[in-house]
Amino acid sequence: MGSPLGDFIRTKRDSIQPRSLGLPDRGRRRSPGLRRSDLATLAGISVEYLTRIEQGRDRNPSVAVVSSLADALGLDPSEREHLRYLTKITGGECSAHLRPGPPPREVRPSVLETLRLLEPGIALVTNRLGDVLARTSGYESLTRGTGLLDSDTPNLTHYVFTDPRARAFFTDWDDIADEQAFDLWLGPSVGNYEWFTAELARTAGPDFTRRLNRHVVPRRGALRVAHPSGCELRLLRETLELTADAQQLVVFLPADDATAQALDELRRRSHGPLRAIS
Repeated sequence: MGSPLGDFIRTKRDSIQPRSLGLPDRGRRRSPGLRRSDLATLAGISVEYLTRIEQGRDRNPSVAVVSSLADALGLDPSEREHLRYLTKITGGECSAHLRPGPPPREVRPSVLETLRLLEPGIALVTNRLGDVLARTSGYESLTRGTGLLDSDTPNLTHYVFTDPRARAFFTDWDDIADEQAFDLWLGPSVGNYEWFTAELARTAGPDFTRRLNRHVVPRRGALRVAHPSGCELRLLRETLELTADAQQLVVFLPADDATAQALDELRRRSHGPLRAIS
């Protein structure tokens, strides 16, 4: 049985061509990418030790070993942070914080006040599981008619993977699905993550599980949506991490003049109060 850490290292190793690291091509092999022996040599560890890490039989590699593997795999800063997080949860350091159910949904009053100051802009408060905890009227205008906010407790991840309307709303649905699956690894706690993914896997099926286990760090470019009114919108996303709350404040900004004009028209058509969900 593997581990999140081992799965990530193996996935990255399989994605690297030896010649990109100046290594000779040793002919055809059963698996693509970098050989385990080559990665072990580059990282300065034994093949046997790397095998134990990849197979989940060694779940507590030292900081030095993890850093050497990151260097050998050529990880960028985002991938290094993901490797660090997977090392933490694989080693069981979060076990004392396991919780069997959903995380708290309360949003601090000061965060709600910040949302009010952003009106009539497009913003929401969410967590890594995708729960929409509070939003501005601008966010409601953006998503009205898409089905995202139909539930009393809307969840963006559940919507993306289980509602057919999501594929029409998100122009780059595949990229958004990868983002939502990846963010589950950074859930409020390991317990929350395991609870939510087990529930979602039942309804979302193998496509969700495949994306979850790919461990591909998303690039998060401009968000493209097809609004039900017929507007094609391109939005930039600015994210403020509310670390103490395990939440995020996400603000959406127009990426071009056409989007800015379309958003102004949407605001004129609909006005509403700030909505918080608890």
